[in-house]
Amino acid sequence: MDHRAEAWYRRRTSHWRDWPLAQLLANKQRDGIRISVVIPARNEERTVAGVVGPLHRALVSEAPLVDELVVIDSDSTDATAQVAAEAGATVHRARDIAPGLGAYRGKGEALWKSLLVTRGDVLVFVDADLTQWGPHFVTGLLGPLLGHPDVQLVKGFYARVRTEADGSVSTEGGRVTELVARPVLSLWWPHLAGVVQPLAGEWAARRSLMESLSIPVGYGVELATLLDTVSRHGLNALAQVDLGSRAHRHQANHDLAVMAAELLAVAARRRSGPYRLMPGFALEQFEREEGQVRRRSRPVPTKERPPASGVRGDGSPGPGGRLRPELICTAE
Repeated sequence: MDHRAEAWYRRRTSHWRDWPLAQLLANKQRDGIRISVVIPARNEERTVAGVVGPLHRALVSEAPLVDELVVIDSDSTDATAQVAAEAGATVHRARDIAPGLGAYRGKGEALWKSLLVTRGDVLVFVDADLTQWGPHFVTGLLGPLLGHPDVQLVKGFYARVRTEADGSVSTEGGRVTELVARPVLSLWWPHLAGVVQPLAGEWAARRSLMESLSIPVGYGVELATLLDTVSRHGLNALAQVDLGSRAHRHQANHDLAVMAAELLAVAARRRSGPYRLMPGFALEQFEREEGQVRRRSRPVPTKERPPASGVRGDGSPGPGGRLRPELICTAE
């Protein structure tokens, strides 16, 4: 491992048990920090209450650690919004947040728009499809931010529990992480090779950091945030926490391929500078149906939202604000 990555790993890796709730509450009160938990969700009616409910009970009702528990509903066609609200979340439909800015499908879009409807000084992001987890995910991620003022971004990592088709259980999740993200970091950013799960959906950041970054509207948000944070603030601004184990819904390989293409586009831009804009970038895939090979072209989200510091809560531009999304793309 790169010597910088190894030194960072020893210095900035902790376990969720290192951050007891009483200590977090004391640090929060001492510094007057507000905390928002944001859960992006799309068609997660089955699991979202199992995420919102325990968080509301443990960290809002029983202990006043979390000030806002917010679900950003990304055009769900099921009862995700209703179920989340009944479980204790404040629910916002992504498309209804600053509608004058337009809307794009994707996780990054939900996280970017959450900045316009939350007030927390620190934001914790948690996926809505978790099935084996606990509120310690949030307390663990908050630990380094409340304990070290120079930390800007905290990544979670865990054993990813996967149920196979035959009912057996393995920890062979994280296919895009192992096949795309980790090789990219090892090749181009070896000082980040110590980040165990760069694409983890559970992470936390200071609002000031999030409002300063361009945010890809799709699944590239985790990689982009990681790369841009370290580029601007150095390795010492990054920490990671062992959260134990996690289970969630797994996606088909064809869907993961689109995610991989988004990640490569994000990495390519940050590795080599501006590229020629290529609107309509699509991933060509092939499937065999009834003995025939069929081609499928799937669009890859390559837009980025500009820093939210230039956008007021109603969607209007603040001083010096830029509201037009930027395009990112691969080279010719």
